[in-house]
Amino acid sequence: MSAFEFYFSFYGLALGLSVAVIATGLATAIQHRTTLRIGWLTPLLALFVGLDIATFWDAAWHTFRDAPFSYGMLVIGLAIAMVYFIAASLVFPHQIEDGMDLDDHFWGNKRIVLILTTVANTLMVAVSISQILGKPGAAMLLINYAIAYPLYLVLVVPAALTRSRRTFAILLGLHVAIYLILASMPATLAVPTPATPAAVAG
Repeated sequence: MSAFEFYFSFYGLALGLSVAVIATGLATAIQHRTTLRIGWLTPLLALFVGLDIATFWDAAWHTFRDAPFSYGMLVIGLAIAMVYFIAASLVFPHQIEDGMDLDDHFWGNKRIVLILTTVANTLMVAVSISQILGKPGAAMLLINYAIAYPLYLVLVVPAALTRSRRTFAILLGLHVAIYLILASMPATLAVPTPATPAAVAG
């Protein structure tokens, strides 16, 4: 087993749990839909976090596939995965009662969820830059990061802080749209990117 295969099996397990938490929360909400007001705020947040985790997974492939094994990298990966898991765990309430409104849970947890995803992305960008410095194509990737990371902050941080439904919908909706556009791009056009909306056409 190569160092990358070991890394990726570890990340796959940790990140898979985060996706499972979101899917379980959504399934539970749908199961209680007759006595629970779901709304659209929480599903939009869940969609964003799910896509953000998928993008991190993609970034891990590009960043760590040639990296030598080290305990430090494993700890960093654990830290990022834990941040994502906590964020995913806060998207839906752990206990649903009759008459609940998911919007109440959303407004109580949306800020911390998006701050945590921002922390995870910041850590990933820092690790990725440390891995690509001095390697072929590093300049292009650094330019990509320089565009992608500020764009992530511009869209996600205000969405975390706003109390306006419309502002939240515009900011996070735009980010989700970027992720979906990138997901629809042919693999031959995609450029390796961090866990941000940075994958741009080459």
